[in-house]
Amino acid sequence: MHTLDPVSLSRRDILKIGVGTTAGYAIAANPVLAQAIRTDTGGLAAADIRVQSGRDLIPAYEARPAAAGKSPVIVVISEIWGVHEYIKDVCRRFAKAGYYAIAPEMFQREGGVGHLPNIQDILKIVLNVSRKQILQDLSTTADHARKQAAARADRVGVTGFCWGGSTTIQFAAHYKDLGAAVAWYGPPARPYKDDPPKTGFDVLHEITCPFLGLFGEEDRNPPPEDVRKFEELLKRHNKNVEIVLYKGAGHAFHADYRPSYRAEAAKDGWARCLAWFDKHLKA
Repeated sequence: MHTLDPVSLSRRDILKIGVGTTAGYAIAANPVLAQAIRTDTGGLAAADIRVQSGRDLIPAYEARPAAAGKSPVIVVISEIWGVHEYIKDVCRRFAKAGYYAIAPEMFQREGGVGHLPNIQDILKIVLNVSRKQILQDLSTTADHARKQAAARADRVGVTGFCWGGSTTIQFAAHYKDLGAAVAWYGPPARPYKDDPPKTGFDVLHEITCPFLGLFGEEDRNPPPEDVRKFEELLKRHNKNVEIVLYKGAGHAFHADYRPSYRAEAAKDGWARCLAWFDKHLKA
């Protein structure tokens, strides 16, 4: 493990989902901070689309290089706030780096979350989405992207933030065609609705792809002890694992639109994320 120096909801529910107390774009009362990174679409093909998942069409956002050619696919999993501008910008950042990035909206069947005024209402939706539905939506999103002419069907990765980080763990255990995974501060102890509920600790033995985890040392969900336990157990059967704990960083340190943002940790984490995917999806 690397340790780097960077420059009326119940606490139980907050810990269960693994979010900070400051909401994102989903909460209209909270302004987006001026520090938020904005990536243009120059040289990209970017659009809101729909993906068939079971009987439903779910919204998604995709971004890829506009030039002819085939790009590795990266499925981007949002925080509990859904596919808002930060997640779309992350997709464009990947596209600028030569990837076909796609982010599915995970909560549309339940009415979406982007319009909801408080975190309690958002959590009522998020905590009740089944693991089966989540994995289906992510699998069909990956399959959709792989079928596109601009995609390299044999090179697929996944990354996610906060709730999306713990969901990355779940998806990495489920989708066997993954070439690499990068989880950002996702609590491995977070339970997903199943029978019985499943945490990242329950499924980590099924993760065989190269796995990079990026966490804050000051985070309490997940706390560093959970991160170290997850690393130890995962490395027992998967030798291609790297876990980074950033000093001075807490939860959501990459979320540049929130006060939790830590520029140095975010910059280093992003560089490591790209290097991980470049190594395992482009080589």
